[in-house]
Amino acid sequence: MLYLILLPVFFALMLCYFKIAEHYNIIDKPNDRSSHTEVTIRGGGVIFVIAGILAVILHTAYWLPGVGLFLIGTISFIDDRITLSSKIRILIHVFAVTLMFIFLNVFDMPFYWAIAFYIIAIGVINMYNFMDGINGITGIYTLVILAGLQYVNLYEFSFVEPDLIWLPIIACIVFLYFNFRKRAKCFAGDVGSVSIAFWLVLLIFKLCFATNNWTYILFLSVYGIDSVLTISHRLILKQNIFKAHRMHLYQILANEYKISHLIISIIYGLIQALIIVFLISNNKFSPLLLSVIILTLAILYIIVRYSLMARFKKSDA
Repeated sequence: MLYLILLPVFFALMLCYFKIAEHYNIIDKPNDRSSHTEVTIRGGGVIFVIAGILAVILHTAYWLPGVGLFLIGTISFIDDRITLSSKIRILIHVFAVTLMFIFLNVFDMPFYWAIAFYIIAIGVINMYNFMDGINGITGIYTLVILAGLQYVNLYEFSFVEPDLIWLPIIACIVFLYFNFRKRAKCFAGDVGSVSIAFWLVLLIFKLCFATNNWTYILFLSVYGIDSVLTISHRLILKQNIFKAHRMHLYQILANEYKISHLIISIIYGLIQALIIVFLISNNKFSPLLLSVIILTLAILYIIVRYSLMARFKKSDA
């Protein structure tokens, strides 16, 4: 019953935010990196922060990661409005992740594990931000991951209160209503991509720690492969990896091949969904399985990317 009530409430909150965004000119103007061509409301992903805060209100034991979510969402929203120093952003990101790690008892482990988990968490948060570049991709991909996590939570291994997954799912559905369109009503903005990434890291880490099964990290494998190999490619080309670019596979498909944003988003979501189904059906941790999946995805990604770029250069010659 609560969820049925929250659905129209979240819709109403989004419409209220649109009024605020229009009044204060919180918009996204196309630039060299953009895959869109029209001015669009930015920061629609604030609904993820609202859902996260509500989840914490309902389950106060999660107040530490809740504070982290609020801080990381707030600094990201400000960054959507005015570009902040990267040092300020990373400082808040590290502090927010630290609050999450205190909650997860990460600091009870050897220090080298804590360092590794910081790298993974901060990496995933930034990866999610980089991958948020076309209509629908953040919403569809997030919905697939949350659905997989909830299935595990309800039918395989209970690791978290269901509300902490249901609420972002509802927020995701509402966000997709306005974003999964040829002409999106709003974009997630940094506040959306960073905040939901933070929440996904919390859920996936909690699941991995509870089951001691790190194959669940592959719930993020499609984004991970695209991000890591794109960075590797740019390093080989001796490019500044901190500068805006359009070299992710989804950007090549959208910009060079003019494939519909919605189709690309669905493809990314479907591939990740198939991987999640496979992982759930083979739910015992195996370093070999982990390595095989990552290697297979990497090889397929390289083949597809090389083929597309070579074909485009040939047609452009």
